[in-house]
Amino acid sequence: MAFNMSRFVTMPSHVLPSSFVAPSLQVSSSKPLLGSHDYSLLKSLTLSPHVVNSEADSSTRRMKEVKERTREAFYRAWDSRAAMEMVDTVERLGLSYHFEGEINALLQRFCDWNASEDLFTTALRFRLLRQNGFPTHSDVFGKFMDKNGKFKESLTEDIWGMLSLHEASHLGAKNEEVLAEAKEFTRIHLIQSMPHMEPHFSSHVGRALELPRHLRMARLEARNYIDEYSRESNPNSALLELAKLDFDMVQSLHQKELAEIVRWWKQLGLVDKLDFARDRPMECFLWTVGIFPDPRHSSCRIELTKAIAILLVFDDVYDSYGSLDELALFTDAVKRWDLGAMDQLPEYMKICYMALYNTTNDIAYRILKEHGWSVIEDLKRTVVGMGLLSIFTIEGVRLGFPGGVIMGWDCGPDWMDIFGAFLAEAHCFKGGHVPSLEEYLNNAVTTGGTYMALVHAFFLTRQGVTRENMAMLKPYPNIFSCSGKILRLWDDLGTAREEQERGDNASSIECYKREREREMDTVLDDEACRKHIRQMIQSLWVELNGELVASSALPLSIIKAAFNLSRTAQVIYQHGDDNKTSSVEDHVQALLFRPVSSNGHAQITMH
Repeated sequence: MAFNMSRFVTMPSHVLPSSFVAPSLQVSSSKPLLGSHDYSLLKSLTLSPHVVNSEADSSTRRMKEVKERTREAFYRAWDSRAAMEMVDTVERLGLSYHFEGEINALLQRFCDWNASEDLFTTALRFRLLRQNGFPTHSDVFGKFMDKNGKFKESLTEDIWGMLSLHEASHLGAKNEEVLAEAKEFTRIHLIQSMPHMEPHFSSHVGRALELPRHLRMARLEARNYIDEYSRESNPNSALLELAKLDFDMVQSLHQKELAEIVRWWKQLGLVDKLDFARDRPMECFLWTVGIFPDPRHSSCRIELTKAIAILLVFDDVYDSYGSLDELALFTDAVKRWDLGAMDQLPEYMKICYMALYNTTNDIAYRILKEHGWSVIEDLKRTVVGMGLLSIFTIEGVRLGFPGGVIMGWDCGPDWMDIFGAFLAEAHCFKGGHVPSLEEYLNNAVTTGGTYMALVHAFFLTRQGVTRENMAMLKPYPNIFSCSGKILRLWDDLGTAREEQERGDNASSIECYKREREREMDTVLDDEACRKHIRQMIQSLWVELNGELVASSALPLSIIKAAFNLSRTAQVIYQHGDDNKTSSVEDHVQALLFRPVSSNGHAQITMH
């Protein structure tokens, strides 16, 4: 695809007067992840490049020493149980990127099954092999079942084995009935056993029942497990020291990334010009830490955060601010992807358009410079698109596929993905129409930004990217769709009540409720609807797990990113507005600002 340097332009000074501010509009939204005091400090982050951090240099030297001691432990792991526990501990502590070769070699060595292994080791080995892309078959659990195809009741006496089986069951794919049976079997018996457990172990089991390891956000798991591992009776001292040093160094890296993002956001000036724009660089960065937990993906986190931050502003424009006529004009301008297209836009939309135009072009330029790929057309396609995947039906008029017409604009084959979906949603909800759950969800996957995020991730990581698997992005692969639906459903579970109170667009809960009430001619309880949405999420995870079983030409890095996006959604939205549970703000403080080591220091100067 052709590359033209002239496309990478900056915003002309005459486009938007410095005195311009969008007319004020009251757009209520969830509170920022940080309090106002902390957030004002965050906005003033700047690096201090002239300070030589001798403590960091000392930590780096110490890390190298401890890494070698840990590496030696891999070669001493000849017992299958000890080897699997070693791999599991290293992964949970967030250290696997240091030992990828050793982990793969160890898993390869123990990929042949031993019929005499106990339940704990069998389940742990199955989970580790599957989540690392090794061939696995659920029939390895057949030896633990009776002649009636049920798990033996004697297994309930082995609590560690039951817990290991419960964790493994969450990697079950479609048609793996033995794992579905294992999930229910272990859940019931673990709950029944908890009152008789020691408090520490009962708490451990409770966390596993609430959020299994397969569904946890990697960096948050590392932070929590460091504390948990340090309280064990006989932890590996070298491994624990390495985990603490590594976490603080990665935290320092995240702080530097965040400082760069905050500088970019302040220079962009959207929130200064647009009163309704959400000021959320921190929240956007948290998402990318979840999607890209590997410290080596620093540029991926920075660039994707920029795209997500801008997307939030457009979400507000289409949801709450722009008129239908203005939104149609803006959608057409994005389709043209041309500076001249701004002439027809109202003043407040010009800055939005330039922010999108410049940021997308800048990300494409960075990818070209660093990796040699010209991807501007691919990034544009996530907003300028290959054809919207959904249909809204409003009073017999179909919105979303070629052949429909919105506000006189032909929805042809170049119908935009995100902005086309935004516009279809705006027509639907501003007209007071509530779509079916299927229609809502298909469109909401696009407006939620999943396709945009994962296409950006595909090119930003560049790992395993070929011309052949680039073609797999047209149409978007099923793994993207599953991940996006999980994100949207968790978002609705976490925010639907608040959004309904302030009159925002319908959620999946309301769409399902209205649809079922029409079919059944009765009133449905809200909690019953929420239960159905949770069941949908469980089914989507089973479908998503199928990507770990099936052979795929997609790079492993993008498969992991899709899984990580789903995990991050669950962590952020799982408890909604329940103030009794750990808040997202607590997670932010633990991940980005509070060192693990007592002598840890942030690498950022506050001004």
